[in-house]
Amino acid sequence: MNIVVCVKYVPDAQSDRTFNEDNTTDREGVDGLLSELDEYAIEEALKIVEDGEGEVTVLTIGPADAGEAVKKALQMGADKGVHVSDDAIHGSDAPATSLVLAEAVKKIGTPDLVLTGMASTDGTMSVVPAMLAERLGLPQVTFASELTVGDGTVSIRRDGDTASETIEASLPALVSVTDQINEPRYPSFKGIMAAKKKPVEEWSLSDLGVDAGQVGQEGAWTQVTSFAKRPPREQGEIVTDEGDGGTKLAEFLATNKFV
Repeated sequence: MNIVVCVKYVPDAQSDRTFNEDNTTDREGVDGLLSELDEYAIEEALKIVEDGEGEVTVLTIGPADAGEAVKKALQMGADKGVHVSDDAIHGSDAPATSLVLAEAVKKIGTPDLVLTGMASTDGTMSVVPAMLAERLGLPQVTFASELTVGDGTVSIRRDGDTASETIEASLPALVSVTDQINEPRYPSFKGIMAAKKKPVEEWSLSDLGVDAGQVGQEGAWTQVTSFAKRPPREQGEIVTDEGDGGTKLAEFLATNKFV
């Protein structure tokens, strides 16, 4: 089974994240890493291939540093990587991102399965998997907490707040997975050394046949118009309990319409 896993290089959530002067996310002035939620998709792909046969190709979009996301995936055990890098992609929104990913998947070939994380940890929109599936003409089976590949089918369990659903689709298909599906492995020393010899192709928009006018800020359907840093937290009000603490707490909750 041939699997393509879409991954993203994102700003570290522990760093001081901000925007550039053009209102796009600053991805160069902060530390970055492979999106944590994408590690679950990589792990699931590796498990599927290890139980049978095939290969795992990791696909990412972004500037030069985004190659680190592919590198980490190869160290975990993926077979090869594809890095789409083009200055014109800067500032792309979700529809443009799904367009570039779709054309890259088509160029890779015809995978049996396309796997993604449930969302990126910087955008947290969860819409790209659905958009990508639509562009590829594949059934989308999203938010999988459990995944089973059968004879020409894929089945998932999706856990909601009040119930769990079992959903089945024919292959090829696109599946997004949650952080409940597995426990991603750490790269071993052997895996780190082996990754150095694994192939990574670098493609531009022209390699994919994508018009630069369809991506970037000029092609974006939405744009950030302004941003401001979150104000520092103010010290809370301290209430000394002199026998009426409960009353004061109730008054506070009622005044702020918390109850």
